Amino acid sequence: MGAVAEPLTIPGFVNAHSHAFQRVLRGHEEGPDFWGWRDRMIAHAEGQTPESVRREYEVAYREMRAAGYTAVGEFHYLGFDEALAASEAAEAAGIGFVLLYAGYGRGGTDRFRQASVDDFLRQVDDLRARGLTVGVAPHSVRTCPADWLEAIARYAEQEELVLHVHADEQPREIDECLAEHGIRPIELLARTGCLGARTTIVHATHADDAELDLVADSGARICVCPTTEANLGDGFLRVEAVCERGIGLCIGSDSNVRVDPLEELRELEGIARRRKLARGVISAGTLLCFGSDEGGASLGIESWDDVVVDVSHPALDGITGDVFAALVMSCSADVLS
Repeated sequence: MGAVAEPLTIPGFVNAHSHAFQRVLRGHEEGPDFWGWRDRMIAHAEGQTPESVRREYEVAYREMRAAGYTAVGEFHYLGFDEALAASEAAEAAGIGFVLLYAGYGRGGTDRFRQASVDDFLRQVDDLRARGLTVGVAPHSVRTCPADWLEAIARYAEQEELVLHVHADEQPREIDECLAEHGIRPIELLARTGCLGARTTIVHATHADDAELDLVADSGARICVCPTTEANLGDGFLRVEAVCERGIGLCIGSDSNVRVDPLEELRELEGIARRRKLARGVISAGTLLCFGSDEGGASLGIESWDDVVVDVSHPALDGITGDVFAALVMSCSADVLS
């Protein structure tokens, strides 16, 4: 009788970008592109209450925890009371929680927006005073005028908070930024002081070389959400160009159409292999670092729970090569606990 393989303990995965309320949109295929999907998402957001957030987010966070995510950054734009409910849901689900509270100056819907940037920052102060771990999140250059970006950047620097922002997710977003400001989104973030070592750019799917150079020079990170980006038809991040510049990468489940950190990491390597027509572009160890340490740094946290790999799982049965490579390239989250 062979010896039973010992379980393997590794750092838990960090979900650096989640919109938990979007989980219930799974299976809804309305809308021909991102913008059509966004209309459906906004309609769903209008009906959210603190009670529904408390209930639905706990379901989402329990799914994340079961999939090996032990900390989550919730990019939240549903309102103040709903933010408190999200924190309660995370505590009930047993997952580490960072509230990435979104500044929303224009567009979207009334419930997303604050009356002024000063009002937004007062809400951030109040949330922090209640004991929540908070980062600031100017939603995007579409929704935050330049003066909002400047004020939020100053606050983040003064308070030493992480700053997360969507940028370069869609070509239309870039065209609108060029029309309004004469520069591209990440260039605008640099001009307004939003790029720095505590900054995470979410998506950067269509960032050009000059923008990636700005990200690298500032020490900022990029959060990639491959399953959501695929589902919404966003396109592909130039993963190999990001890695060549030494830019830190982390992962997020974003709309939560899928919740599986191994799938997100596998797709990063898959994109790089397809673009370079080569294998082993990013090592398994580096991919696991993207899934854990880089995510923790993105959220400004120093500790989060470990997870256990079931090395006796059928997906790993008979493996004679690198178990970490097999974990990332061949397994689903059901090997984790």
